[in-house]
Amino acid sequence: MSADPVALTRSTVLALWLQAVGAAPGVAVRSVQDDDEPHTVTGLPGFGDDAAGLKDLVATWSSGPREVCAVLPAPGDPAGVPAAASHDATEAGECVLVATPAGAWAAVPRITAFGSALETGHLVEWQVVPVPPWSTAVAGALGSLADAERELRTSLITATEALDSLDVARWRDDAADAIEAVRRSSTSSWPVPPLDGRRARVLQLASRLLAIVDLATADDGGAVNLWQADQRSTALREVARTARHALGAASYARVDG
Repeated sequence: MSADPVALTRSTVLALWLQAVGAAPGVAVRSVQDDDEPHTVTGLPGFGDDAAGLKDLVATWSSGPREVCAVLPAPGDPAGVPAAASHDATEAGECVLVATPAGAWAAVPRITAFGSALETGHLVEWQVVPVPPWSTAVAGALGSLADAERELRTSLITATEALDSLDVARWRDDAADAIEAVRRSSTSSWPVPPLDGRRARVLQLASRLLAIVDLATADDGGAVNLWQADQRSTALREVARTARHALGAASYARVDG
């Protein structure tokens, strides 16, 4: 996947393509795989015990009535993921939920890195499991897109204050470049189908917030004492939760056909 500090997860990119009416399957597959090795899929409906590829998954779930959502669970925050997939999805930090008239499923990517730190490759296997209907639970956990946008504005203030108080650039030699990369980030570099204005804004702001949290939690050197570090950590965990939920809300769509 991209080294962009605000790159979307594979699950988010896949969910956005699965709901894009009329999208070319080959474009969707290339967008999700990026520079990974070809993705494999197990448990895909209609394939029995046979292994399938990402193109098969896209072909199975990119037409007809469907609901699609990418969810980013974390320990203590299942974010609406059904129990049958919750453990694996939480370990992965992401999954795609799909519902059609034929049933509902969760697709969780198992990602294995290989190679050196300078040239890292990734093997990705999507594990598909049947789950109960999930849309009500997910909507309750994530909220609406409008709610997500409002909450992100408040979280941005919290995250920026944490970054300023920590003065990350002073404590880490590489931080100034990382902060500037986050500021320059744009949805134009994402391998996703065209997005309407609000979805693009929410996806971009939520991704930036997660990147800021990563920078701010990488080094607590700016904390005056343990209490201050704990207070900041608690605030940033809530920012990260808000951002993950916003990404999920922005990735949800119901397609009638």
